[in-house]
Amino acid sequence: MNIISSIKNKKDASSSFYSNLLLVAFSSLALSSCSSMTSNDIYEGGIVIHDPMENSNRQMMAFNQSIDSNIIHPIVKGYRAVTPRAARSGIRNFLRNLKSPMIFANQLLQGDLSGARDVLLRATINTSIGLGGIFDVAGYEGIEYEYEDFGQTLAVWGVDHGPYMVLPFIGPSSLRDYGGYITDYLADPLRVYAFNTDKQLEYTGKFMMDHLDIRDSLMDTLNDLENSSIDYYAAVRSTYYQHRKALINDHKGTAQTTIPAFPYYEDE
Repeated sequence: MNIISSIKNKKDASSSFYSNLLLVAFSSLALSSCSSMTSNDIYEGGIVIHDPMENSNRQMMAFNQSIDSNIIHPIVKGYRAVTPRAARSGIRNFLRNLKSPMIFANQLLQGDLSGARDVLLRATINTSIGLGGIFDVAGYEGIEYEYEDFGQTLAVWGVDHGPYMVLPFIGPSSLRDYGGYITDYLADPLRVYAFNTDKQLEYTGKFMMDHLDIRDSLMDTLNDLENSSIDYYAAVRSTYYQHRKALINDHKGTAQTTIPAFPYYEDE
């Protein structure tokens, strides 16, 4: 009876998980669609930006800048000091390889079969020959890394950004892309496995390394942008939208690795 009860509980948990996942996905779809308003819209380079919460967003950005200056950037500088560039590159390759299942799923959801094929090839080559993904052997062979997330998938399905948002500690994004971020997090097979096998600590370590690596890749870009901008908030907002547009359009056939880095604290 205990075995049967255990199996039933796991099935119920799995059903609840996927129900919540679908709820998040469709909520993102509905909210972003409903939030596509025309008042206070900003038009920059053919991109429509809806920023109805600009005052609060600016305050939140100032808070995040303070956290960056006093906590995040010193940590990143310490990471760079103790970790050689080659080692940091290997860590980044390894973390990217772990994202393969979610990237593969989003390629399929977008109908990009050639992209899905490339993800499988990269994962197979780099996991085996590249020692678990530490070495990007596939990249050397011309199979470039291409980041895809559920926010991009929603965009391909015709969902607009919705309002621009800046959240504490996370940074700039839009309602659609935040919804995509949450969906990818909940659906991540590594997270599901870790939380069902009492390996939450290991997954938390992986999660923290992801963000440390991303902040390492972002710090110089953000510093340059701040030093060269009259209005740093507007510059960040514009750059974010341009970056996301380029990712969604796959930069008109150009490899994503050539797109200027400005992720919303996801991957680049």
